[in-house]
Formats: sequence, structure tokens, C-alpha cells
Amino acid sequence: MLIYKIFRQPEWAALEAHGSSEGAPIDVADGYIHFSTADQARETAAKHFANEDNLVLAALEADQLEPLKWEPSRGGALFPHLYRELTTADILWTAPLTLKDGKHVFPDLVP
Repeated sequence: MLIYKIFRQPEWAALEAHGSSEGAPIDVADGYIHFSTADQARETAAKHFANEDNLVLAALEADQLEPLKWEPSRGGALFPHLYRELTTADILWTAPLTLKDGKHVFPDLVP
């Protein structure tokens, strides 16, 4: 199952430069890296990245991430949380996440 991480450009650049990252400031504060499923990604973008353009959407295979825990969050839904640094080797593909008419434009692979 693919899960997704949304990066701001400086966060993405840091991950690329260092090969690993503890995530965004919210990830560091919470002690794990936040991800979303395909069904959750649009709401995550709207809630946490409203009006932010030029984001990077990264896809990862949940079964390949350890230790990944599914924990309740927004509305009691289970969200994937990674309890270690994220590495560039974990990422399967990336796509730009831009704004059009105030909404993020997701690649066709994400429902």
C-alpha cells in the first residue's frame, strides 16, 4: 500500500542534500514522521498546506517502512506514523504538488 508525505521545498531540499530527515518541524515535535493514505492526502494538503504552492508529494510503500505504526488522528482515522528518520531510499517516487484555483493538484495515481 502506498502512503504519502507532503514536503515544503526547504524540507525536500534538506532531505535530498543529507539523504535523510527527521521531517518537518511538526514531525520533530511529535517524535515521528506523519504520512497520509491516498484517501487522506487531499485533506492533509488542504488542512496543513492551505495556499502553499510548489510542494513535493512523495510516495512510499508502507510495507517497507519499519517501525511504522497506524495510530488514530483526525476524526479517529488511522494514520501511518514512522518512528525513525526518513531516507531518500524509502521514497518510491515524487511529484510536484501545485495549486490551481486554490486547491492542490494531485497526480492521477492518487485518487
